Amino acid sequence: QVQLVESGGGSVQSGGSLRLSCAASRLSYSRYCMGWFRQAPGKKREGVASVDTFGHTSYADSVKGRFTISRDNAKNTLYLQMNSLEPEDTAMYYCAADQTNLLLLDWYKYWGQGTQVTVSS
Repeated sequence: QVQLVESGGGSVQSGGSLRLSCAASRLSYSRYCMGWFRQAPGKKREGVASVDTFGHTSYADSVKGRFTISRDNAKNTLYLQMNSLEPEDTAMYYCAADQTNLLLLDWYKYWGQGTQVTVSS
């Protein structure tokens, strides 16, 4: 069964940075499109960034220029570099995988358990 395990979350002050990782196993990782999503308390889950099998990336407008998604197919790992963090970025962050390029739609087949990011002002 496919496993996605996120790490790297934590608490930072506004303007700080974090790097999230998502280790994938039990799938042909290079053949999967990957995405990062987040959900804040009381809010709907939203797409943050995605990368397809060719390395093409997509970002939510709210994170463009601040967040960078990348993948290392040799390590079966997905990353999200988050800079200039704002309190509005506080949420549980999830990685997701699907063989279809779903961009930022939350229809991905496989999901991790999430890692918490908290940004204080």
